[in-house]
Amino acid sequence: MPFVDVTLAEGRTPEQIRALQHELTLAVVRTVGSPIENVRVVVREVPPTHWAAGDVTIAERRERG
Repeated sequence: MPFVDVTLAEGRTPEQIRALQHELTLAVVRTVGSPIENVRVVVREVPPTHWAAGDVTIAERRERG
């Protein structure tokens, strides 16, 4: 049973999240031959203030433009 776990910074619409789930599911079916009903996709959204790289949060990067 394939399990895909995606973490994104908050800010996508529900339609974008749903489209991502759909496309990831199809990609798993195509690439590993899993039955579609066995594919699990979880999307986690993290506030941009809670995600940092190089000691700079996504929120801070966005503020800087």
